[in-house]
Amino acid sequence: HKAPIVAVNIWYHVGSKNEPVGRSGFAHLFEHLMFNGSENFNDDFFKGTERLGATDQNGTTSQDRTNYFQNVPTSALDSILWLESDRMGHLLGAIDQARLDEQRGVVQNEKRQGENQPYGRVWEAIINATYPSDHPYGHSVIGSMEDLDAASLDDVQTWFRTWYGPANATIVLAGDITPEEARAKVEQYFGDIPSGPPVTHPQQMIARMTGAQREVMQDRVGQPRLYKVWNVPPGGEADSDYLGLLGDILSSGRNSRLYKRLVFDDQVATGVSAGISEGEIGSQFLVTVTAKPGQDLARIEAIVEEEMARLLRDGPTAEEMERARTSNGAGYVRGLERIGGFGGKSDRLAESQVFHGDPGAWRVSYQRILAATPANLTAAGREWLRDGSYTLEVQPFPEYTTSATSVDRSQMPAPNAAPLAAFPDIERATLSNGLKVMFVPRTAVPTVSMNLIFDAGSSVDPAGQQGAAVLTSTVLTNGTERLNALQISDRLQILGATLGAGSGVNSTTVSMTAIESRIEPSLALFADVVQNPAFRPEDFQRGQAQQVSGIQQSNRSPGAIASRVLNAQLYGPENPNGRPASGTEATVGALTPDALHAYHEAWFRPDNATLVVVGDTTLAELQPQLERAFAGWRAPSTALPARPQAPAVPAAPATPRILIVDRAG
Repeated sequence: HKAPIVAVNIWYHVGSKNEPVGRSGFAHLFEHLMFNGSENFNDDFFKGTERLGATDQNGTTSQDRTNYFQNVPTSALDSILWLESDRMGHLLGAIDQARLDEQRGVVQNEKRQGENQPYGRVWEAIINATYPSDHPYGHSVIGSMEDLDAASLDDVQTWFRTWYGPANATIVLAGDITPEEARAKVEQYFGDIPSGPPVTHPQQMIARMTGAQREVMQDRVGQPRLYKVWNVPPGGEADSDYLGLLGDILSSGRNSRLYKRLVFDDQVATGVSAGISEGEIGSQFLVTVTAKPGQDLARIEAIVEEEMARLLRDGPTAEEMERARTSNGAGYVRGLERIGGFGGKSDRLAESQVFHGDPGAWRVSYQRILAATPANLTAAGREWLRDGSYTLEVQPFPEYTTSATSVDRSQMPAPNAAPLAAFPDIERATLSNGLKVMFVPRTAVPTVSMNLIFDAGSSVDPAGQQGAAVLTSTVLTNGTERLNALQISDRLQILGATLGAGSGVNSTTVSMTAIESRIEPSLALFADVVQNPAFRPEDFQRGQAQQVSGIQQSNRSPGAIASRVLNAQLYGPENPNGRPASGTEATVGALTPDALHAYHEAWFRPDNATLVVVGDTTLAELQPQLERAFAGWRAPSTALPARPQAPAVPAAPATPRILIVDRAG
């Protein structure tokens, strides 16, 4: 009651995190539409509030909420409540296509202006790098141009009816009014508005990162800038409060650690900030340093990491704690001196109610900050700021100039005669077991690549067992009679080698890339995999499930469907080239480990294979190594199985055809 004014602050518990896929930016666009008039005040909202003498008025959208606020003289309280209740309960009749198009243009222009400011593309880059695309925070509040273009009047009506009911809103009246008067007036103006439907709100989703991510961006800026970001707990949690205090110790005031070191002592930066950007389901801790022109960001980053490591190792001093506690406490008090605006009484009460279900929840953080100890801050920092960082360097974009040329643009120059490609000579050998070897030396890097190619693929799958060749190659590398899948993986890591296998229509390939200095043990592992696959039930079942899942996915892929239909038309559905090498759900589901053993025994033999080797060795060195590795691999005395006769390819159509596949959904 210090002055005859009342702050009116309405929070709707909806923000950009609630936007469906393809409608990014809609919460902010709708905020703009709320100022274009309602059914019973069909004019610019600010024209009405200005006549009332309103001050400190605005509307804002965040990831988590949309709010509308103003301070009005006590004598105008009924008027502003009438206006606010009219746009809460009676908005849609005033919104038409022209108003939607107008505000869409305003928002898109706002987006362009923001992106054209120095460092204006930074936040989009940070969001894209620090949150998965399907995370509620995985897109910007302002949204994409494409999604804004797609917004329709139906979207407007659905958004309003879903999110703008009283049950999803909090109204705070603060100032020259009693609680009894406030309840009566809100009941009077808002009581007849239907509650709106039940809604679902995402809960805590911190999206904690691991390791270190890094990007470099060029922008038209005068000074380089460094950003370091960690995903941390949501606002209102203890660690969030403690991290906020750590941010103050790092950058608030000339005696703060980063400011003193970077700006005051070393004089390599002009500005430093560190702190927490709080959200309802997750927050971010950000360190930002603006370098002096010409200064090296690598040096600045090293100082930041050094100072943060020292703070997390030794903890803050008693003096630093006192400064941070006092500064934060004073910030709360100064905010509560005001009834409205950001951080004022009405803002604190609304935030506490919307995000924590208690208008007095702010007191918990306030008291926790005043009672914080060095141990609290150190523990929070060690938990959240030692791993999982994203670093963005923003570097000034150089000023380039064009130069005059004499190029004739009226016609394209004719190409010169193409030089003949020079292919290396292929050296050939045959091992004692009949395995043909083709070798090409390549000494650029000390590696050796091998492809063992068998003259058999899905074209020799037995009837009813389509997919056997592909599944055999998948399970082949998952275990031998001596080694299981994990042991093979461990051997490969120790050797620095890679191993793979795959099967097509006419061939199956087992491949390995090895370090030249470890070629002997790598060859031993390679030969073991080729000759002695175990096809254990657990490995078989895992590979079978993966292959069936891949088939199911391809059945939903337009590209895969088109390829399958085209091949069947070109070659015929029963020709191996006309059907998928992976088989069908039914044929793969009917396969057994015995079927894979039979395929391997029939076709994996040295007289049906060619080994192609390229790498940093010689055939003279390689051949005895291969003889030792494949010493026990012999072709059986029986001949290769008869290959199925492929059906004839259909005759080409007399006229071109267009095939259309009806894909529901």
